[in-house]
Amino acid sequence: MRIGEIAALVGVTSRAVRHYHHIGLLPEPVRRANGYRSYGIRDAVALARIRRLTELGLSLDEVRDVLADDAGRELAEVLGELDADLARQEHEIQRRRTVLAALLDGPLTPDAPLSPSLIELWKAAPAATSPAAAKDREHLILLEGAIGGEALYTALRPLADDPAVPSLYERLDELDGAPADDPRIAALADDLAAFVPDEVLEAVWDGGPAVPGFGQALLADYSPAQADVVLGMMERLAARMGGRPS
Repeated sequence: MRIGEIAALVGVTSRAVRHYHHIGLLPEPVRRANGYRSYGIRDAVALARIRRLTELGLSLDEVRDVLADDAGRELAEVLGELDADLARQEHEIQRRRTVLAALLDGPLTPDAPLSPSLIELWKAAPAATSPAAAKDREHLILLEGAIGGEALYTALRPLADDPAVPSLYERLDELDGAPADDPRIAALADDLAAFVPDEVLEAVWDGGPAVPGFGQALLADYSPAQADVVLGMMERLAARMGGRPS
C-alpha cells in the first residue's frame, strides 16, 4: 500500500501519517525502487492503534509511551490518568452549569456571574442603603474563588436576615469622618467581633493563605475611624482563633 491508501484504510490523512513518521511515532516502512513508501498490514495495525489512542484523548507523547510498552501496563496507567482528567473536567462543567442555572433563575445583576452560594446570600439579605453594607458586598465578591469561597458564603447565610446586622452597619456608617480617638471605635470593634460566628472564621482560615495585600486594600477602603474599627475587629478575631494570622 502507498501512503494515501493506508491513510484511507485507517481513516487518517496522508499528512498525519507523514507527521507520525517525522516525530518517530510510526516507523518508516521500506521503500520501493522508485522511492515510494510501501506499507504492509503491520504498518496499518500500528497506525490504527495510534488513531484509536488519540481519539481517546491521549497526546502524541502519551501515545509514544504506550506504544513503547508492549505488555500494555503503561496503557492502563495512562488511560487511568485520562479517565481521572475527564472526571475533573466533568466536575468543572457541572459546577459551571450550576452557576449558570442560578444566574438564569435571576434576577441578573451587574455583578454577575457569581457563585450559587453568594447569590443565595444576596437573595436572603434585605435591601440596604448603608454605605458600609455596600462595601461588604463588594469585599465578598472579591473573595470569590479566594479566601473561604463557597464555605464562607454558606457560613454567612444565617447572618443575612439577622435583625441586628443593620444597626451594626449604621454604627459603622456614623463613624465616617469621626476622629481617630472616637470612643465608639473600640466598642463597635468589640461588638462586631463578638457577632462573627466561629463557622465564618473557620471558613476563612480553611480557605488557605490570605491573599497578599488584601487586608491593606480593605482598610484603605474605609475612613480612618472606620478602618480602626475593622482593624480592631480583625485583631480580636485573630486572638479568638489562637493568634493565627488573618
